[in-house]
Amino acid sequence: MQTIDAAPEGVVVLNWALTEQLLSLGVEPVGAADIDGYNTWVVRPPIPDGVSDTGLRHAPNFEQIASLSPDLILLGDLQRDFTPLLERVAPVLQFRLFDEAHDNAAVSRSTFLDLARLFGKDAEANAALSALDERLAAKSEALSEAYGGNPPKVAVVRFADATNLRVYGANSMAEAALHALGLENAWPQPPSRWGLTTRPILDLGELEDGHVLYIEPLEEADALFASPVWQAMPVVRADRVHAIPPTWTYGGALSVGVLADEIAKVLLAAAPQ
Repeated sequence: MQTIDAAPEGVVVLNWALTEQLLSLGVEPVGAADIDGYNTWVVRPPIPDGVSDTGLRHAPNFEQIASLSPDLILLGDLQRDFTPLLERVAPVLQFRLFDEAHDNAAVSRSTFLDLARLFGKDAEANAALSALDERLAAKSEALSEAYGGNPPKVAVVRFADATNLRVYGANSMAEAALHALGLENAWPQPPSRWGLTTRPILDLGELEDGHVLYIEPLEEADALFASPVWQAMPVVRADRVHAIPPTWTYGGALSVGVLADEIAKVLLAAAPQ
């Protein structure tokens, strides 16, 4: 990784987690990867209209990137192989954001602070993290109060397709959000690089306790939810399956707060009256 001496003025970012964090710091890149995909899956914070699309994260448009004359290019976990070509255009910084050998949530905070130092946004980053911690503590207290000191266990999932689920377990940003809210994972999974395990939807029948929150979008929702197999699931019969809007589960420190906000919103609405 190169050392950057001055705050960059024109940055291209090819990773959504880094894009999210730059925008959270008030830094607008000149180019970002797969803006349509970002707007579908990450959503918040929005990418301003003037940012140029630089192609897919796994297939960047090198000519487009060069045309933007950036003075820095930021890469994520799976883009190391692009470094030699991109270094012909501008200095490159590559971040290892997700790894089975480290604590992803903790690294997300350190990365956020690293980016802040790079762009002269230290005060903004520290204020944002402090506000995040205060907000999560308040939501944890509200959940405990709503459930009489015994909030439910929660499983966070994403539908991979019509037959499989991605279940978020140890080392996931979703579980970090649960823990920040004082909640226990209802469907624990072993740690992994991305903090997820793929399981058949039928395995959801194992859960008889807690709430299941699935992250949209889900194109097959109508057909799946109308099926007899789905209707027979204990958590479905107990009306403990809820949707949360598109929220990125492989993002930065502040995205843990976005996940926690959505989880808390659903659970507070479902709390006994």
